[in-house]
Amino acid sequence: MKAAILEKLYDWSVAPYQYFKKNEAWKYNAKELKEYPNESLGYHMGKFLIANSFQLQEKLESHDVFHVLTGTGITVPDEISMQFYLLGNGKRSLYLFTVILIGSILYPEYWRFFKSKYNCGKSALPFHQLDFQKLLHQPIQRIKSTFLIP
Repeated sequence: MKAAILEKLYDWSVAPYQYFKKNEAWKYNAKELKEYPNESLGYHMGKFLIANSFQLQEKLESHDVFHVLTGTGITVPDEISMQFYLLGNGKRSLYLFTVILIGSILYPEYWRFFKSKYNCGKSALPFHQLDFQKLLHQPIQRIKSTFLIP
């Protein structure tokens, strides 16, 4: 029931969020991303998308990059934890604060997990604002080590 509430809120928020995002949509699909070299961010993005039967969502591509770079899963508590991670990393948005507020109310039993993810984000160098499309060819381990992402 809790997960269904958050999923419905997500469904309602996607279109307005995409509308207000200023970045350009990527021109790739999961299969094309998987054709990047095996060690690259692009390859790992394609692998993540295909493994989870996802496609990139227009103007929301960085969300999937965050999953790949931080190793965050796709369950509802994992999604909430990733927002805590990004908060620790310095990201600020209405969407982030809304997910954290509602997630904290609906999943108080995960508070320690959420706090640990916040601390992980805080210990990494800020990377949430990068233009990841320009980094798709870069080795994922280089990106992670440069920004101290465990």
